[in-house]
Amino acid sequence: MIQPSYGHLRGLIAATFTPFHADGKIDDASVAPMVDYLIDQQIHGLYVLGSTGEGISLSNPERQTVAEAFVTAASGRIPVIVQVGNESLVAAKELARHAQQIGADAVSAVSPVYFKPDSIETLVDSMAQIAAGAPDLPFYYYHIPTTTGLTFSPLDFLQRAIETIPNLRGIKFTSAAVQEYQSCIEYAGDDYEVLWGLDEMLLSGLAAGGNAAVGSTYNFAPAVYHNILKAFDDRNLEEARMWQSRSQQLVRTFIPFGPRAAQKAIMAMIGQDCGPSRLPIRSLTSEAYAQLRHELEEIGFFQWSGLPTLPPEESIAADSASV
Repeated sequence: MIQPSYGHLRGLIAATFTPFHADGKIDDASVAPMVDYLIDQQIHGLYVLGSTGEGISLSNPERQTVAEAFVTAASGRIPVIVQVGNESLVAAKELARHAQQIGADAVSAVSPVYFKPDSIETLVDSMAQIAAGAPDLPFYYYHIPTTTGLTFSPLDFLQRAIETIPNLRGIKFTSAAVQEYQSCIEYAGDDYEVLWGLDEMLLSGLAAGGNAAVGSTYNFAPAVYHNILKAFDDRNLEEARMWQSRSQQLVRTFIPFGPRAAQKAIMAMIGQDCGPSRLPIRSLTSEAYAQLRHELEEIGFFQWSGLPTLPPEESIAADSASV
């Protein structure tokens, strides 16, 4: 088993956005300011090119460019986990190899979903092929059944993968099945890690024994989740539930606008513009952007998020320039 240089992951790990220019090209110059901002917000790690980062929509050369930009920007200050999953296992293995070459701290992979693994054994063998591309880096399997359609037990995966993948570090667990998460946590012990992946259920993950969580809303509402962590540590469950409720309000507000594009719009509202999304994710229109902002104001998001916010006219102008 690989012992990572960063020790055990703790706290909030931001699932980062990939910044694009208005013409759809990678805006790698925007990565460093984003990383500095996240570190200032006490984010403890970066999960790059996952669902939030639209990694599956990028070509391999683009993914390599983005991965290198984040590793360079982090400069060892916080760990960078690069998601390398691909419909081609050969391509995924090459991305893992590249991540190791550029100095990433770990790699992770989601399963192919067009030709789905037909058994838990096939899934483990597929992940083993990818992980072998970066034998010196910790590897996390990305379990997200609502997207992949794979319903194999993550505990079964962990039990089998420990025997098959020498550099296995654990699982990025994005599922509401808290009982499965707890069983994985208990089996993992101190040797492996199971990272919680549902922002609006962070409190449930903590109660099940989680110590680290990967999420997209940590990019623009970190104070909400820091407050949940603190209240939980202080055994103040009423306070923790209140902040979790605000997280849920936030998610319920932006989901109808399209979760990926809406979250990029919120980044523009707080002065961290990441540009448009890439098709097949459609960016918000100016009208939808303004409506989303109005609804966020109504729930008090800009007051309790604890972040500076651009005036409406400036944030709309920034968004319009990146559509």
